[in-house]
Amino acid sequence: MGKKQFKAESKRLLDLMINSIYTNKEIFLREIISNASDAIDKLWYLSLTDDSVGLNREDYRIRIYIDKENRTVTVSDNGIGMTLAEAESNLGVIAKSGSNKFKGEMDAAQAEDISIIGQFGVGFYSAFMVSDKVTVISKKFGEEKAVKWESKGVDGYTVEETDKYRSGTDVIMHIKEDTEEEIFGSYLEVWKLKALVKKYSDYVRWPIVMDITHTEKQPTEETDKDGNPVMQNVTVTAPETVNSMIPIWQRSKADVSDEDCAAWYKETNRDQNDPAVTLRVNAEGNISYKALLFVPAKDIDNGLSGATAHKGLKLYCNGVLIMDECDKLLHDYFEFVRGVVDSPDLSLNISREILQHNRQLKVIGQNLEKKIKGELEKLMKNDRPKYEEFWKNYGIHIKCGVCDEYGRYTDFLKDLLIYSTGEESMVSLKEYVDNMPESQQAIYFCSADTIKHAMALPQCEDVRNRGYEILYLTSPIDETVLMQLRNYEGKAFLNIVTDDLGFKTEEEKKEAIEKSESSKEIFEFMRDSIADPNLKIVLFSTKLVSSACCLTSAPGGMTLEMEKYFRRSAPSEEMRSLRADRVLEINAEHQAFKAIKSAFDGGDRDRAAELSKILYVQAELLAGCEVEDIAGYTELVTKLF
Repeated sequence: MGKKQFKAESKRLLDLMINSIYTNKEIFLREIISNASDAIDKLWYLSLTDDSVGLNREDYRIRIYIDKENRTVTVSDNGIGMTLAEAESNLGVIAKSGSNKFKGEMDAAQAEDISIIGQFGVGFYSAFMVSDKVTVISKKFGEEKAVKWESKGVDGYTVEETDKYRSGTDVIMHIKEDTEEEIFGSYLEVWKLKALVKKYSDYVRWPIVMDITHTEKQPTEETDKDGNPVMQNVTVTAPETVNSMIPIWQRSKADVSDEDCAAWYKETNRDQNDPAVTLRVNAEGNISYKALLFVPAKDIDNGLSGATAHKGLKLYCNGVLIMDECDKLLHDYFEFVRGVVDSPDLSLNISREILQHNRQLKVIGQNLEKKIKGELEKLMKNDRPKYEEFWKNYGIHIKCGVCDEYGRYTDFLKDLLIYSTGEESMVSLKEYVDNMPESQQAIYFCSADTIKHAMALPQCEDVRNRGYEILYLTSPIDETVLMQLRNYEGKAFLNIVTDDLGFKTEEEKKEAIEKSESSKEIFEFMRDSIADPNLKIVLFSTKLVSSACCLTSAPGGMTLEMEKYFRRSAPSEEMRSLRADRVLEINAEHQAFKAIKSAFDGGDRDRAAELSKILYVQAELLAGCEVEDIAGYTELVTKLF
């Protein structure tokens, strides 16, 4: 038996694969188990037409043995096995897949009936990431002799005939010695391999069996005073199946209740609360897949953000975990959704860690997003309190989605938006439009730090008196969302603070302008007395009913809401000091202005100036702006007593 060399291209691929293709060493066990599963699949498929196989479905299994003394991990199956020629062909030429060849020999209908995981013939070689020698002993079903293939990596391999009791394959991996960078000895621990099986191969359809040691109580020959046997703790090692085999999402709805799904969700996501939404999908067609998705009732990322936060669904191919967090399925506006997607139709790349191309993912993702949206719309309609709780937790995702990519997803997401029309009431845009009186021509909104503050804005009074609802916005992104929407069902969004609401006729507007012009002298006096460089103009308002004044921003520049946002969250002092240009609007019929005008006309300019300053600060407070000189304002107010 002489040593044989890998082909030059295979040698380069092996070196590349060990050091580059796989990004995570621990997946070696997934790959070896997947190969074992494929081998059993092939023999089981053969048994459907060949009675000589002599095995029932429950007879098949994959065994994992650990030998710490000799530093070996063995994965053994009772599948189809290999001949010497097949071992040399499949193991001596890297990237030649026996599974792929097996499916290629079937007709299309047969190929659809059997799930084969392996496609590229490189998974086996991932064993060299943790092993310095790999030995394969395999016996093909129906053959007399077995084959022994052995290699220490890129230096070549040996292959020879040997004896083996039954058909199947044993992959014996001699684990590398520990280094300063890597503790390879951890792969000789039962708990470690069991954890890897649960993580990557829990839903392989054949039993994966390991010898598990645990302590149990057993009776001794001694008895206590009552004649009962004295119990003692005994360490017992026995074979146990360590994988679940049939995942919950593969079971029919008749066999798995929503309560079962909720329990599985809480266990796998470490959440004490039932999910707000449970969605089960079984899609068949050009791309078949099953999915089990959940919308958490509350944020379970614990305030984490960025790279440390959860993002993406678990992606399986035939029950084998391919990606723990696949962020290609759902857009960021649905990144709060948890769950799994399992499809046999994925085009995997050579390492099975990412996808070769994402056409299938796009199709699956689009379908899932439509179903998620549909479930959320049903929740909004059938359980409004639960939907409003969902919105409190995840509404920001939907809002950002509306604004993302220049409004690409606006039409898809707009019917999920809800806004406050009071401290205890929220409406969707459709509900708002459906509730509009015939006389209402637009959707009215205003922004403030809180709903209570927004409702107190002086400009709200005229709108409410006409019987029109107002959307009260309290998030910095809310105005951007409405700007992105532009309108809803042909109804424009109008800011009651800054926009012309169309309530006044052209004649009434002209009259207001003329009235302001006639009071130009007192308005200039008030502006000069207030002495705020950002106050650009004082004029009579067309929006006030009973309030004395209101503050708005000058057209075309920074708004008051932008100013407040920068003051709260801007990183630099320079940004926090930015101020909007202001317009002080006065109610000509209010007693406050009449008192200022009386003092001004009577020659008491000091009193007129003090009252003007008080009125201006009141307008700032009503608008939610920060008052620069609180002490000065307090002193002016106390002079009124």
